[in-house]
Amino acid sequence: MNIEPIAHIHTNYDEKFGIPRQSGLSHGKGRVVFVPKYRDPESLRGIEGYSHLWLIFDFSESHMEEWSPTVRPPRLGGNVRMGVFATRSPFRPNSLGLSSVRLLGLEDSDEGTVLIVEGADLLDCTPIYDIKPYVRYSDSHEDAVSGFADDVCGKRLDVTIDTELRDHLTDDSIKELEECIAQDPRPGYHEDGREYTMLFSGHDITFVVNGKEARIIRIRER
Repeated sequence: MNIEPIAHIHTNYDEKFGIPRQSGLSHGKGRVVFVPKYRDPESLRGIEGYSHLWLIFDFSESHMEEWSPTVRPPRLGGNVRMGVFATRSPFRPNSLGLSSVRLLGLEDSDEGTVLIVEGADLLDCTPIYDIKPYVRYSDSHEDAVSGFADDVCGKRLDVTIDTELRDHLTDDSIKELEECIAQDPRPGYHEDGREYTMLFSGHDITFVVNGKEARIIRIRER
């Protein structure tokens, strides 16, 4: 079976470093733009009735010639190996990802009808292979257990940014940036005091971490 992208999503995330580790952890918005072949508005009939969607996408920057049965999750310090199918690592046999996003609405544009979504954890221009509605009665499991992810989730940094730096981005982008850094994008073997730079919305964002506090110290337009 051959599959091809039906759309691409546009986000503020210009590189892998700094992208939210899971969907729904940031209020960042994305635009799902369909490729010409799939811009028939009939394909979206009834989609407004759903609050959330599943995006099946391509880890386009993580393709490998050979696959490994184990990976090293950054959240575990990069030294512990786990089975690839017990993680959400992008390094997978078929490089397929699954992301749950909130549907904010539809927008008419020169590129056809565009889906406006919130909470995506996807690199800008990521290929989308399919879209499916999120169904509450079957897709939500209140008694679910999440393996090692249960042990590392919820650990957040307090983020500060100097007032003069806020002028470089919109208020919504600043909020999204703070949410991303609060999740601590550094690998688990990080060291406090070191400067980290991430690409975000066409800007170089530099921050430092000390203990549980992260401070954005520079924002430069690329």
